[in-house]
Amino acid sequence: MSETITVTHAGLRERLRGFIEDARTQRVILILILVNAVTLGLETAPSVMAVAGPYILALDKAILSVFVAEIAIRLFVHRLAFFRDPWSVFDFLVVAIALVPATGQFSVLRALRVLRVLRILTIVPSMRKVVGALLAAIPGLGSIALVLAIIYYVFAVIATNLFATTYPEWFGDIGRSLYTLFQIMTLESWSMGIARPVMENFPYAWAFFIPFILIATFTMLNLFIAIIVNAMQSFSEAEHKDTVAAVEAAREHIESDLHAELRALRQEIAALRQSLDERARG
Repeated sequence: MSETITVTHAGLRERLRGFIEDARTQRVILILILVNAVTLGLETAPSVMAVAGPYILALDKAILSVFVAEIAIRLFVHRLAFFRDPWSVFDFLVVAIALVPATGQFSVLRALRVLRVLRILTIVPSMRKVVGALLAAIPGLGSIALVLAIIYYVFAVIATNLFATTYPEWFGDIGRSLYTLFQIMTLESWSMGIARPVMENFPYAWAFFIPFILIATFTMLNLFIAIIVNAMQSFSEAEHKDTVAAVEAAREHIESDLHAELRALRQEIAALRQSLDERARG
């Protein structure tokens, strides 16, 4: 009896695995994610909610129910292996946040429901590749971020010592200097808004601002981009190698089967010839 139950349980898991991993099921989930993204956006419009609020909320709850059912099926199919997959854990957390009552001290979680839209990253393979490449670039980005932080700190200390007395609102302390330098790095009104006013009292201030922009904006940020591009290229090359290896393995398997079939065919022909020869001699 227990063996029958075990076999039935295993069969159910395999059927559910086929269902949840089917391409059609994945497309339906993707469509629901996109629809949910629209409903979450509509909830921010008071005029729309005044007209169709109950319907939008009901649709949101229905889609959430589908997501919960999907996660439950995946947990049943994969069991503990579910939590060893970072993408599955991400899906679980995003759906779990939506189940927490968004009232009282948890009211901030209501805004986090929009994180469900990020499930598109786990559904669309091309997006997963991009995210995987970005994650692979984190170690290199961390090193550059530390270098950039040191550069920021050095320039912020210099700026505070030079301009704090005359321009306290921009360089009055280390915190304000860091924020002002960040604005300069983004090139947002850096010349007319900050550099030229400072140069009215400090004519040679350009010797401070221009090197900072060259180092922080053009050099360091381009290094960020270079590392990300390199990581994506490496990720694509690794994937290409895996694809080539899979094709080669399939080709070798096919060739092995063909050789085996040819050997068997030759043996049959040899046996047939031997049989014919024996009959001819008989």
